[in-house]
Order: sequence, then C-alpha cells, then structure tokens
Amino acid sequence: MGRQGSLHNLVLGVGQGPERRAIALARREGGQPGLVWLNGFRSVMSGAKASALDALGAERGLMVTRFDYSGHGASGGRFEDGTFSRWLEEAEAVFATTRGPQILCGSSMGGWLALLLVKTLLARGERRVRGLVLLAPAIDAATDLIPARFSPQDWAMLDSRGYVERLSAYGDGLYRYSRALIEDGARHRLFGSVIETGCPVHILQGGQDPDVPPAHAQKLLTHILHDPVTFTLIPDGDHRLSREPDLERLRAAILDLI
Repeated sequence: MGRQGSLHNLVLGVGQGPERRAIALARREGGQPGLVWLNGFRSVMSGAKASALDALGAERGLMVTRFDYSGHGASGGRFEDGTFSRWLEEAEAVFATTRGPQILCGSSMGGWLALLLVKTLLARGERRVRGLVLLAPAIDAATDLIPARFSPQDWAMLDSRGYVERLSAYGDGLYRYSRALIEDGARHRLFGSVIETGCPVHILQGGQDPDVPPAHAQKLLTHILHDPVTFTLIPDGDHRLSREPDLERLRAAILDLI
C-alpha cells in the first residue's frame, strides 16, 4: 500500500475468457471515508468533476478511487460492446479494491450505476457505502430517457442495423446506442419499487438540463422512502454541472456527508 496522498495508476482485470477487459483505475491513498467516482456515459476519469473529487481527497487526506468503464478513456474493450450490466460488473470489481467506508459519487449514468451498485452490495450484506452524491442521476436511462430521443427512423434503424448513432450535443462526435445496450438496461429498472440505499443521499440537479430533466431527478425522491435525501436544484445548471460554482456544490455535498 502506498503512503497517504500518493497517486497510483493501476490496471484491473475484469471478466473471464473473451469477456475479460483491462480497466484503468486511479487510486489516491488516504483515509476514510474514501470517495469513489462513477463517470457518466462516454465520460472519463480525467474530467472536471472527477478531478475536483481527487483534489478534495488530496486536500483532506482521503482515499479517492476513479476508473474508466470498458470502451472509455484508458480502459480496454470496445465501446460498442458496452452494456449497463458490463459497466456495473466493472464498478463492483473496482469497489472491491477499496477498504473501509466509502462515499459513492456518480454523474448521470454513473448516478444510476451507483444506485445499482448499492443495491447489489446490500443484497449480499455489505454495508460499506456511507453516502451517495448523485449529479443529474439518469435513473432507468435505457427505458425512460434514451428512447425518448429516438425518432421513428431511429427505431427502424435500431431494428434493422442493431444500433443508432446520434450526434452529441457536447461536441464530442457520434454517440452509439446499441439494441443490446437498450435491452440490457431494461433489466435494471429501479423506478416502480422502493429504492433502498442504507445511507444518506444528496442529489444535485441542473434546472436547465435537457438530458435528465429536473422532473426525472425529482421522481427519484418518491422512491427513496427510508433514507435521508437532500435535493439541490441549481436553476441555471446544465447537464454537466462542471462550472466552478457547480464543483463547489459537489465539494460541499461530499463534505456534508463526511
């Protein structure tokens, strides 16, 4: 184990046989509670929010764990092979490398995966998650959010070709949505049942978010019935919540849980 504050770039093998992929992981050594970052769709662990989390850990002497999903950033595998089950498996494997209590911080798709990860951990009696910070959580994205953007032509293309490509609104090219991704995501629905977290939750939501509308994030409040939730609406906030004031709110939410 490295000394507190030191940063290590690691590679974690996840999966078996032809499904095995190399997951790039960055670990800052430190104390507890540790901070675990889960990226959004097509985002990477070197982004502004993940870097702000790492800086907070360095300042406070806390362990920080960041990673790239397969097909993202520095990790192996093809993006086209990605599914929510696959990325959840990777999040579980990364979490297993941590020790002691942890706070999960997830953005967009990462917010959904954070809740799925907590559900998996609680089901096997592991209660190391001491808090959740969710930024524009894209709960049930495969059934409630992504399909809402599809035109009839997109659906026809999904049936005939097996995937749809749509130009990103963030200037980073085409996003590919496969039929396997959509069908797999439908098996991970959370809405419709009580969501148990076993810990406090803080949700940060932009009021001008076209990808995860405020009403979608507020719907999450009606499903977390047994755990304390703080909901912060940022009226002029967009989906990314990467402006300096947004990063300060992220920092404050984490410190509040600590």
